[in-house]
Amino acid sequence: MTAPVFLADPADLAEREFTLAGPEGRHAAAVRRLRKGERLDLTDGAGAVAECVVLAAGKDSLRVEVLRRYEVPEPRPRLVVVQGLPKGERGELAVEMMTEAGVDVIVPWAALRCVTRWKGDREAKALARWRSTAREAGKQARRFRLPEVTAPATTAEVAALLSAAALGVVLHEEAASPLSALPLPVPGTGGTGTAGDAGTAGTAGDIVVVVGPEGGIADEEIAAFREAGAVPALLGPTVLRTSTAGVAAVAVLQARTGRW
Repeated sequence: MTAPVFLADPADLAEREFTLAGPEGRHAAAVRRLRKGERLDLTDGAGAVAECVVLAAGKDSLRVEVLRRYEVPEPRPRLVVVQGLPKGERGELAVEMMTEAGVDVIVPWAALRCVTRWKGDREAKALARWRSTAREAGKQARRFRLPEVTAPATTAEVAALLSAAALGVVLHEEAASPLSALPLPVPGTGGTGTAGDAGTAGTAGDIVVVVGPEGGIADEEIAAFREAGAVPALLGPTVLRTSTAGVAAVAVLQARTGRW
């Protein structure tokens, strides 16, 4: 079994020995009950990793020794999912599953047909929950690069994101082409190649996928995204919930780009 992962301050990761305290140290000592001689991995969540061993366990902290340090490079291409705001707790479910599947960036989107609306204090609280969910799911999945959860985007901002992407995709149940068959960006050219071609599995640009809300994506939104260069795509013969469509799309792209 792989070593458990906890977050640590970047300055601590540079030390030979240090005390893991605070919420992470409390969780490691009191919940995971790590003891002297056991292994754990510490990360700043941005790719820096320190392989450590427990020197001493306190009530709510651990004294650890760093055995080895290394850096995990940012994956290419980055997988960005624009997530239409789901109802209730389905937003956190979507974030959790996409994080486990390896998404790099999650962009909350208040689409026209979203039932849920983030306004004022509600926006700050909801965004904090999404970010906390991504952080905890990332640790559970043993990720050393946690996904970024951005501030909510408008439709115009999503269109700009799609326009700048190496490949922009809008999941739509009436699309003619399946996501599994779309040509992928060719590395370093800004163009596309046939799915499955050798050497076309990655790109320096992002792949951006838009997932609509429960009510679907409005015609004017589809038109704006098409104008930005996005391609409508179908996931499969069944209609998925907005909270599960993102993770399904990430899984398809992880396999097709060779990241899995």
